[in-house]
Amino acid sequence: MAKKTFPLSKVYGLLEPGPVVMVTTASKGRANIMTMSWHIMIDFEPPIVGCVISNQNYTFDILKATRECVINIPTVALTEKVVGCGNTTGRKVDKFKTFGLTQAPASCIKAPLIDECYANLECKVVDGKMVAKYNLFILEVLKAWIDPSCKDPRTIHHLGRGAFMVAGETIKLPSKMK
Repeated sequence: MAKKTFPLSKVYGLLEPGPVVMVTTASKGRANIMTMSWHIMIDFEPPIVGCVISNQNYTFDILKATRECVINIPTVALTEKVVGCGNTTGRKVDKFKTFGLTQAPASCIKAPLIDECYANLECKVVDGKMVAKYNLFILEVLKAWIDPSCKDPRTIHHLGRGAFMVAGETIKLPSKMK
């Protein structure tokens, strides 16, 4: 098979790490939503997650100041709202109101959950050493919520330039992992 070179600017679409999520933050009584697909699991117990958030984003300033957020995991049913939030700045727009999303109170932090998302992870920043150089926040999940009625969540995965893949078929193979 003959291979050809691939543009470096598109590599992230090959390594897409997981579902597109919606990060909520709150500051001075105002909540914000940011769409994000640059995250990675770092540890299991407690769950530690790495998130890259551009220092140009409104969420960056809020997260740096408050050191807390919620990672909300939407399903494909929310795709248009997810993309809409990603294409809008929270500096000027109330994204909850604009996109018809519902704030639900978190139990450990001030940032709200997005009620329409099937899972919500309340997080605090536990390591900010790589924020200045890489915009990488290390978060610990303090509390996790899931909608038990959502038996087969079909999440969306960003492939770049407005292209998404929807999680689908699940296969199970033998594993020694518990």
